Amino acid sequence: MGQGLSIKKCDFKITMNNNNHHTEEISTERLMVRRGQPFTITVSFSTPIHSYLQQLKRTFLIVQTGSHPSKADGTQTEFPISSLGDQRQWSAALKEQDPCSWTISVNTPANAPIGQYTLLLHASKSSHLLGNFTLLFNPWCQEDEVFLANEAQRQEYILNQEGVIYWGTENAVLAQPWDFSQFEEDIVDICFTLLDVGECHQGGKDHTQRKSPVYICRTVAAMLNCDEFRGILTECETGQYCNGTSPSKWLGSSPILRQWVASQCRPVRYGQCWVFAAVMCSVLRCLGIPTRVVTGFTWAHNTNSSLSVNEYYNEDGTLLTKDKSARIWTFHVWNECWMARADLLPGYSGWQALDATYQEKSRGPSFCGPAPVQAIKKGDTEVDYDVCYFFAAINAKCQVWIQKADDTLKPALSGTKYTGNNISTKSVGSERCEDITHNYKYPEGSLQEKEVLDKAYRNVKKLETTSSRDETQFSSIPIALEEPVNLFIHLQSKSSLLLGQDVPLSIEVSNHSGREKSIHLVAGAQSLHYNGVPISQLWKEEFHFILKSNEASNLQVLVPYSRYRKELGENHLLRLTAMLREEDSVYMYFAQEEISICDPPLTIEFPENMVQYQPSTAKISLLNSLTEPLEKCVIVVAGRGLIYRQRKYTLGSVQPKSIQQLQIPFTPTQAGPRRLTAYLTCLQLQNLKSYETIDIAAA
Repeated sequence: MGQGLSIKKCDFKITMNNNNHHTEEISTERLMVRRGQPFTITVSFSTPIHSYLQQLKRTFLIVQTGSHPSKADGTQTEFPISSLGDQRQWSAALKEQDPCSWTISVNTPANAPIGQYTLLLHASKSSHLLGNFTLLFNPWCQEDEVFLANEAQRQEYILNQEGVIYWGTENAVLAQPWDFSQFEEDIVDICFTLLDVGECHQGGKDHTQRKSPVYICRTVAAMLNCDEFRGILTECETGQYCNGTSPSKWLGSSPILRQWVASQCRPVRYGQCWVFAAVMCSVLRCLGIPTRVVTGFTWAHNTNSSLSVNEYYNEDGTLLTKDKSARIWTFHVWNECWMARADLLPGYSGWQALDATYQEKSRGPSFCGPAPVQAIKKGDTEVDYDVCYFFAAINAKCQVWIQKADDTLKPALSGTKYTGNNISTKSVGSERCEDITHNYKYPEGSLQEKEVLDKAYRNVKKLETTSSRDETQFSSIPIALEEPVNLFIHLQSKSSLLLGQDVPLSIEVSNHSGREKSIHLVAGAQSLHYNGVPISQLWKEEFHFILKSNEASNLQVLVPYSRYRKELGENHLLRLTAMLREEDSVYMYFAQEEISICDPPLTIEFPENMVQYQPSTAKISLLNSLTEPLEKCVIVVAGRGLIYRQRKYTLGSVQPKSIQQLQIPFTPTQAGPRRLTAYLTCLQLQNLKSYETIDIAAA
């Protein structure tokens, strides 16, 4: 060092700084700070400094990030130590001094690139390494683009490590727990590795772009799905998960991220939409961008921004996979991130939709977003990024086609199938499901909805480029036809049933014509993957009857459990269909209903009052609702702050219609709301998860 300035050590005051910057859960060993907010260090000297003002004139700090930091590209900055500092840029202010030490407040600008930084002190032509720190986005700072004013929302969308992901059907929304674990020790390093790999794939490491939350979101989304080189997760044909982990078996993000890094960034097998969204939520929350997981039901996937999607059935009501790309998904999961959109016109800041699931697009990357949710609602489909895709997915109209024996297609007469229903997310501070559909669209049938749809249709017409395949497929098919309103069919079932129950089905057919009708009716049940791909036709029954003028017939039928137990699929979805035609008519009438088959109950009970560091016991109960024993049952139990690591319990066999109980001793180490998660596997069940949250009183 220069004469009279010999540095002994630098205290980064990690405990104090990390607490002030809401990063104490990430690390107590390393300095983790948020941009736009000062942090304090104390530099101690080997020999006393008597004329500190003279030394200050020759002394300044250097911060640098990236593998090749330079002043030219903004990845290296040097700045003096003054008496005031400047909140708008890198600056340092001397807060306290004595002959043996200086206490310095270092300020980072609210638009600095996030990353892993080195801090140096330069004096008299030489530099001394003070140490390293990590800089993150700051939702607590008003000048940061990710600023979120509400503290309860910051607690939920940045700091909460435990989430809920919704799935099932629009009439039976189910919940599964997810451990985001964004503050586990090594996750922050993995997140920056992810950015490094993503940037290399895009042709370089431009660390200055890391100041933008839009850029970070797009880089992370590109890395989630291994359609892109060295991505984190592999997506494959639903149900075909050899040499990997079935998506429904993942319990949290950290095992996926760790496996990816441990395998030299080879994609982890396997992910589906909810896994992509959950891992993306972990990464973005870790980096400081407020993020939540969102589920929409009846999602028109891969419409390529067209506002129509088709479903194809045969004359027995069996769903066909005629169009392999565009189809209606029972549910779809994506993310929302909170940020100001400085790159767009005013009015588009706030929640941005971001979807890492692979999308077949005519141009651009395979992911979508970030798209302003406000632009989706208003039908501003020309706005960046990919508003048109989100808008189409939740507003496309579905046309049902019947493929006849001679391969010709006939439009079915059926009730309108609306897309984009029950858009749901976990509510702030509780595990209640919050319906946010109103953020994405105006009420069905409202004047505002009509105006938005008209505007979007006009935009689509301008951009539309119909492929020759589509033209030949539909050129001879009348899209609109006058519906004869003399026959009606209505199909009804319970929205969800317990595994082991027969499925009751009610089909009402009414004849409003002035003459007798000879009716042919086919009722069917099919197992289905969540993404609209049929698994197996499980059951079919045909009915022939005469229906007199102005008469209605109500059929009550049962789909036996024995017909669906073997081929239910991992998402436990059944599609029930009813196909109706009269003997002397070309018209075909169609009705469908989707139901969820729920796993047997796995319940968790806690004692009424629990206190930190005091031993306690939780009780887990499994009810076997089936008529056969559940065999080779294993329960895995986990809970941050309740149980150290995961515990595995072997139950063996659980007899039919019986309850098996398990006592779980534990000592809570953290106060506040804590969640215990139980995950059961056996020969008959592969995806049974349960969770319960308890408030632990501080010791």
